Amino acid sequence: MGDVFGAGSEPERRVCTSLDDVIAKVSALRTLGCRIVLTSGSWDLIHWGHGLYLERAHALGDALIVGVDSDERIKKRKGPHRPIVPEQERVTMLCFLRSVTLVYIKPAEEVRWGLIRAVKPDVLVVSRRTAYSEDELAELLQFCGAIEVIESQATTSTTARIRMMHVTLASQIKDLLAQLTQQIDQLVGGDG
Repeated sequence: MGDVFGAGSEPERRVCTSLDDVIAKVSALRTLGCRIVLTSGSWDLIHWGHGLYLERAHALGDALIVGVDSDERIKKRKGPHRPIVPEQERVTMLCFLRSVTLVYIKPAEEVRWGLIRAVKPDVLVVSRRTAYSEDELAELLQFCGAIEVIESQATTSTTARIRMMHVTLASQIKDLLAQLTQQIDQLVGGDG
């Protein structure tokens, strides 16, 4: 059903620019008899675990709507150095995935569960890493047919990968500084 709003070569047709746009496109999908699945996340540094997760989510219905946290929203939650990949690039990458039907950027100021309330999905998919309480899950069931909790599909996370990049970079800088110090000592020692 992703083809209804354009193939991967036209990602802009699959991006919803407002909740009203989401509602209109979901309505069109429902008219076609589609079972609607919704999930959300940051999708920073998209990796194979994200792809597997989205494939599993899509398999629960006919059309997968993906909420993407805006840059501002991520900065508030994860700090000033995140996201690594800007929102427009993250959105475009998601639009190229065959499992994704529509994408919506969730602004920082959006009301709690605004996208879930707008879509009213047949299935809401959440990651096991998302820490919803039993009360929150009960509240969410007011806006969707079912909630499916999917285990993480990768042994690593984006945050873990970023940490590894920092450790690797720090090690490389340390080695480079040692080499520079040695070369400086040789130059200074050679002049005396």
